[in-house]
Amino acid sequence: MRILLADAFPATYLAELAERGHDCDYRPETTTDQLADRLTGRAVLVVRSTEVPASVLEAADALRMVIRAGSGTNTIDREAASRLGICVCNVPGRNAIAVAELAFGLLLALDRNICDNVTDLRAGHWDKKRYSRARGILGRRIGVIGLGRIGLAFAERAAAFGTEVYAVAKPDRSPRTLERARTIGVRFVEDLTALAQTCDVLSLHLPATDTTRHLVDADLLAHVRPGTILINTSRGELIDEDALIEAMESKGIRAGLDVFADEPATGTGTIGSRLAKHPGVYGTHHIGASTEQAQQSVAAEVVRMVEAFESGTVLHCVNCNQGVNCDQMRSPRPATHSGDHS
Repeated sequence: MRILLADAFPATYLAELAERGHDCDYRPETTTDQLADRLTGRAVLVVRSTEVPASVLEAADALRMVIRAGSGTNTIDREAASRLGICVCNVPGRNAIAVAELAFGLLLALDRNICDNVTDLRAGHWDKKRYSRARGILGRRIGVIGLGRIGLAFAERAAAFGTEVYAVAKPDRSPRTLERARTIGVRFVEDLTALAQTCDVLSLHLPATDTTRHLVDADLLAHVRPGTILINTSRGELIDEDALIEAMESKGIRAGLDVFADEPATGTGTIGSRLAKHPGVYGTHHIGASTEQAQQSVAAEVVRMVEAFESGTVLHCVNCNQGVNCDQMRSPRPATHSGDHS
């Protein structure tokens, strides 16, 4: 099949795709504005951070599947893809440990003021008295918001540090999730308000959807304990940033954030976020999934997905229940397009 890989992809797995007979156009520098031209004749698009709006999907003459080489698909216009009969797929779980590691790293950094330690030391300032003050992690009550693969991986690491882990009870959790949560020792509370009132650390592990947008708002923050640490390695849209800044200044809340609402869509750029510049924030550059281990694992699954798709099976489709018939993807695109150029 003819594939456009529009973001970074490990060389080993790029070579494997070629060895399996696929025509790969590797353009890791591709911007959203360049996508439409580069997709001509391509049946599969693989992206990581590059946004894929409706205009790109509508212009693609042969596109049948978009693979997001990660878990979230909020950068892809799923509604347009469904309307056009294009499968949108993700690679769930393969980067869970990497994101969980960063989330816990942010927690440790905040507790011990590691970033400020380093900044002062590099500037030649020695202040052991100031930086000796830290609460510690043992015995903390940590609320995990979202018990998917990443949330559970974070909960495991939190429990290993001797914390009490809490989550919101939900009637639709799978038996497998509940069993894993039981093994970790997760305790359940009734709702988010109770979680905020119970815990002194909150860590977000949810996708960006209409129901999760600004989940952390002024109403929830009103119930958060003074001095609470908030961690977000999922999506910036989950937080009402103005409300968080106000709560940080009035309640001494601190935040470890890997994501921001107005972060650049490209690998480099500028960011004007007030939240990112706040002294109570330890921020990173949306790098949660960007370990070598995670990227190798994701790439291996992308190869498997491409091979399965060529054989007539669609793996990890997130819009099959939105009008896309995955079985029809074995055939060329509808007549409104120029057909499949595999």
